Amino acid sequence: MSAESPTANTVLATAGTALSSDANLAATSRGQSQLRRNLKRFLIGNRLNLIGLCLVVLFFFLAIFGEAIAPHDPYAQDITGSKLLAPSLTHPMGTDELGRDIFSRVMAGTRISLQVAVVVLTFAVVFGTLVGSIAGYFGGIVDELLMRFTDMFLAFPALILAIAIAASLGRELYWTMVALATVFWPWYARLIRGQILTIRERDFVTAGESIGLTGRQLLIRHILPNAISVVIIQLTLDVGYAILATSSLSFIGLGAQPPSPEWGTMMSTARNYFREGWWYITFPGVALTLTVFAFNILGDGLQDALDPRSGRR
Repeated sequence: MSAESPTANTVLATAGTALSSDANLAATSRGQSQLRRNLKRFLIGNRLNLIGLCLVVLFFFLAIFGEAIAPHDPYAQDITGSKLLAPSLTHPMGTDELGRDIFSRVMAGTRISLQVAVVVLTFAVVFGTLVGSIAGYFGGIVDELLMRFTDMFLAFPALILAIAIAASLGRELYWTMVALATVFWPWYARLIRGQILTIRERDFVTAGESIGLTGRQLLIRHILPNAISVVIIQLTLDVGYAILATSSLSFIGLGAQPPSPEWGTMMSTARNYFREGWWYITFPGVALTLTVFAFNILGDGLQDALDPRSGRR
């Protein structure tokens, strides 16, 4: 018996490897098929999805190339004869109180808004996912400690807490990013924890534990990939909110400072010249509205495509 035991173990290990390989191939095939169905549902399910996607692509294009292709220098001043000019062919969105071209400044401001949103949400997703994953998978005292720590941040209204943090740290854009990242990550921690609490009770997790997979392997390879779709949906929706929150803080002087072409900063200055030039505050506001609208539409479309329980088609 002792001589046959290694052979038996080798056969069982080989069979287990083969079964695992077949399961991985089947899972990959199912994943590709599901991806095609989701993509088809997103593209043809609602025409607004395409509108949102096109607008998002446009704003990312402007964020990368906007300042380079702008018709005028967004920082160049001309206070002699170009102050508060109405929209025209030369200045499609008019000029501001210093003779700067508003169209060029709005294009340049796209980079600032999206850059802030990307930095803030990257930190929020990474840190929130880390905290939520550990809390949801291990449970017990670890879950209690991490969730009570998270609840400390959720106890305050998000924007009010961000204002308090930004005001205490300094009136610069990078402190605004710190403040917004601080108030965004707890929501992702809660979201991921809830998903993991549900997923870890499924049969494939039990099967993984029975063949000896470690907690880290189960979490990274099997549980998190099944929870990531919800994070993608929430992330897309939060881009618009992050941009809006950044502009709100800048509007009250806690974000980007003049002469930055950030939209909230532009509107903050423009409110003093509304009677003389309605276009000054209008066009940055339109850009902000369209950006938030585009990401919200895209997020709704992704929710319809990725959530099989969604009734909207």
